[in-house]
Amino acid sequence: MSASPAAPPTGGEPYAPTSGDLAWRALHYDLEIDYRVATNRLDGVARISGVAERDLTAIALDLVGLRASKVRLDGERRAQHAQRPGRLTVKPTAPIPAGQRFELEISYAGSPAPRRSPWGLVGWEELEDGVIVASQPTGAPTWYPCNDRPSNKATHRIRVSAEQPYRVVATGSLVEESAGSGRSTRTFESRVPVATYLTTVQIGRYLRRASVHDGIQVVAWHPPALERRVTADLAPLPEMLACFVERFGPYPFDDYTVVVTPDDLEIPLESHAGAVFGANLIDGKGGEERLIAHELAHQWFGNSVGVAGWQHIWLNEGLACYAEWLWSEAAGRQSTDELARIHHRRLRALPQDIVLGDPGPEHMFDDRVYKRGALLAHALRLTLGDVRFFALLHDWTAQHAHATATTADFRRLANALAPAPLDALLDAWLLETALPPLPASGSRAGGSAPRHRR
Repeated sequence: MSASPAAPPTGGEPYAPTSGDLAWRALHYDLEIDYRVATNRLDGVARISGVAERDLTAIALDLVGLRASKVRLDGERRAQHAQRPGRLTVKPTAPIPAGQRFELEISYAGSPAPRRSPWGLVGWEELEDGVIVASQPTGAPTWYPCNDRPSNKATHRIRVSAEQPYRVVATGSLVEESAGSGRSTRTFESRVPVATYLTTVQIGRYLRRASVHDGIQVVAWHPPALERRVTADLAPLPEMLACFVERFGPYPFDDYTVVVTPDDLEIPLESHAGAVFGANLIDGKGGEERLIAHELAHQWFGNSVGVAGWQHIWLNEGLACYAEWLWSEAAGRQSTDELARIHHRRLRALPQDIVLGDPGPEHMFDDRVYKRGALLAHALRLTLGDVRFFALLHDWTAQHAHATATTADFRRLANALAPAPLDALLDAWLLETALPPLPASGSRAGGSAPRHRR
């Protein structure tokens, strides 16, 4: 390996300035991972197809806690590369012109571990007996080299080998499976581009249960001891799917996969076409049904329509939070208006120091961002009426499917559908710290969406 210093990162994400590189874009990741649960040893090969966004004298990748041993660039036997904590830099023999594609092959290995971040530990983490990967927002480099910025979506092929008693679940649809010599290998492919923070690997002693609802396969992986609880708590999923398809548009993926770990988790974790819940969040009594709705809604808001930068996080979390309230209303419990006014009263009693449209990295996962984003959605619904509001959600998920978008994009679309300009309302909610009042509930006009009941 060359001893030459790594080029400084160009950066790709204001909220995580050491992550990502705007100088190039990944198009496809082909990952081969051999993992040993007993010793927490990962040996991997990453084949990455990329394209230069500007003339490239160096290709910077994110890689945390693992060591690259060999790098090939466009077939070269050994490309010059250097590594420092969190960053792998590959030096081409000649600059790569803007617009030109290139192929990287990186062999790497080590004992994967979560990385410390301003948002806590993220990435590859050992369970008592298995593995969980929570890549959001900057954890993907703990298990593969990547251009780790939410604006860079790419297709993935992930092939993982592990000891045979364990079942592997990874991003994408299962396309191949084999076993031998005490190990099993499973290959997953994503047909649509995925942000790195939504990629995942889950490894455990899991049972699989699957069903198909309106052409969408719903799969649950769980420890055998939790079968009764999982069956009970996931029973509403088919009706949730129908409810959200009606309100948001067609389900954007081929299937939906839920993994329930044997360990407790503080919060559930969304991933591309899936979600992960700790055993403590699946009680068999529907105690966390709102979280099941929230993670399912992320498949439209966050996973299909992604954010172009973390400053737009309210588009993911606010709309998913509003989906919780929509499900409550559809299931015949509290209406969205009741829940909105309850949470509006609660927020009025909390510090009002967040700018929803750009909350800053320290507040991006603050629950006030989630609730203020949901309240903005409700204010729009009350102002536009149900017909125009749900048309806005349908158009939003259709126009930006499998791509990324910004708050400005949402603002433009909302104004295009409104009978009168929405700038004053949107400015108040997105740009000011003071909590705006909600419109009167009687102001809702334009008809109502059908109510989906159990």
